[in-house]
Amino acid sequence: MRIGVLGAGQLGRMLALAGYPLAKTFVFYDMSGSPSAGLGEVMVDREGQYLNDFLSRVDRVTYEFEHLPVDVAEKIAAEKPVHPRPRALQICQNREAEKTLFGDLGIPTPNWKIATDAKSLREAAETLGCPVVAKSNTEGYDGKGQAVLRSPEDAEEAWSSINHSRLIVEKFVEFRREVSIIAVRSESGELAFYPMAENTHHDGILRYSIAPAPDLAIDVQEDAERYMKALLNEMDYVGVLTLELFETADGLVANEMAPRVHNSGHWTIEGAMTSQFENHIRAVSGHPLGNVAARGVSCMINIIGEHGEIDRILELPYAHVHLYNKGERPGRKLGHVNILADSYEELVWRVKNCAQFLPGSPEFQSSLTSKG
Repeated sequence: MRIGVLGAGQLGRMLALAGYPLAKTFVFYDMSGSPSAGLGEVMVDREGQYLNDFLSRVDRVTYEFEHLPVDVAEKIAAEKPVHPRPRALQICQNREAEKTLFGDLGIPTPNWKIATDAKSLREAAETLGCPVVAKSNTEGYDGKGQAVLRSPEDAEEAWSSINHSRLIVEKFVEFRREVSIIAVRSESGELAFYPMAENTHHDGILRYSIAPAPDLAIDVQEDAERYMKALLNEMDYVGVLTLELFETADGLVANEMAPRVHNSGHWTIEGAMTSQFENHIRAVSGHPLGNVAARGVSCMINIIGEHGEIDRILELPYAHVHLYNKGERPGRKLGHVNILADSYEELVWRVKNCAQFLPGSPEFQSSLTSKG
């Protein structure tokens, strides 16, 4: 089977690496002009001139990045099977549509309002009560297009800094930690849920993911799975879906979802019986899903900006290095390291030992380290 991938970054690269053992071939369709997949066939088409050529080379289509023109996905869907469906892409590109869907399905969210100018942003901050987080309604990711308002007086500066015509303004959530759940749905409607991960961000970029999330109550995992089941079935979704959440004293609060394989699921490559990447390929290809159970405990460490001492990390018997073949640049995701262990105590030591070889990597902080 020939699988077309919209986008040609590291997620597409890892999809292909998972799909080759299943005898899949890959064609990447890049509209950015800067592909980095580094394998398979890559078609660079910034002007959209070669879409028909792309379609002639593939049997099914998926995507690795949600900030793509929906009309292109819809045009492809008229010719070839596209998973997930373009509707999921449309919803995930628009925070207002996303939050509205969450509310319709009974998934808790922060209280929110829409602002269309500095004045309405100030009014939203006053109504919701500061602090609030203002986010561009579209096009934001990895902390971009966001600002925190500590008081309504911050509205003018926040509006200028975000520089977007429509903002979603959310009441700040008091949370214990950030978590995520990754699930996959097959063409037949089969569902599988990975153990939830605990995530640590720094400057808006994910730095560490621990899985399974430590000290997670069974009912919390069950709530997350219920939310995911509702989303997957309502959207008639096929493939991997990710939901980022805040764990609060009153339960889970949804932040946002991503219609694709996700950074917080990279631990599954070595840390689960079947990786998120293989399960996505299985789903979009019409195959049965693989076992999603964890292999012990693990932590994913993102490599950001600089590669660091990779050879020193390769000497560690419990570390698995994944490099994306990208040049160094501040804030750029260059790769990740998966650390495996038999216990959380052992995991903490191993993660700290590995992180020392990654310059600029923030100190490892999590619910495990906060216990003292």
